Amino acid sequence: MTGTYTFDVFSSLDGYGSYGSTGDWGGYWGKQGPELLERRLDSFGDEQRMLLGATTYREFAQLLASSTAESGIGDLWVDRMRSMPTTVLSSTLREPLDWSTAETTIEAGDAVEIVTRMKEESTVPLRSHGSLALNWALLAAGLVDRVQVTIFPVLTGRTGEAPVFGGAGDFDLELLESRTLDGRTQELVYRPTPH
Repeated sequence: MTGTYTFDVFSSLDGYGSYGSTGDWGGYWGKQGPELLERRLDSFGDEQRMLLGATTYREFAQLLASSTAESGIGDLWVDRMRSMPTTVLSSTLREPLDWSTAETTIEAGDAVEIVTRMKEESTVPLRSHGSLALNWALLAAGLVDRVQVTIFPVLTGRTGEAPVFGGAGDFDLELLESRTLDGRTQELVYRPTPH
């Protein structure tokens, strides 16, 4: 069986994945609502294996260590994501990792080769949340089956950091699913094809 791979990412309308140190937006840019949180929890309901790059793993671990009730880091979907088997692609991190309550492993080496092998061997879908540089490389290699973008209704032209697709190539996108959450946030799922 071949596992499908989903690149799952949050974005501002102008394409930024975070708001940087000068922004005061708060988690989800302050736009989370009950439909968004329920949808996120549902999307992590089925068995999956998470894949994270080293930078995203470090950022998540730091956020988890400093989380508060207002940060959104303790939301149920985040707990569910952390309970899934996880592979961190890194040549610098060492086990054990303090990320998950499930099996967490580190794979060192070429990410394209590792994910190609994982897709061939996996009996469950593979999913990454964030990990921009990793996913740009996997997009270029044709390994991403679905791009799931959750677009929050904000413009972060002054404070935006981490352009979500800034290092990706050119792709045509076939819309597979779309939904509006809480009357303001868009979740779009696409099948990418190199242009």
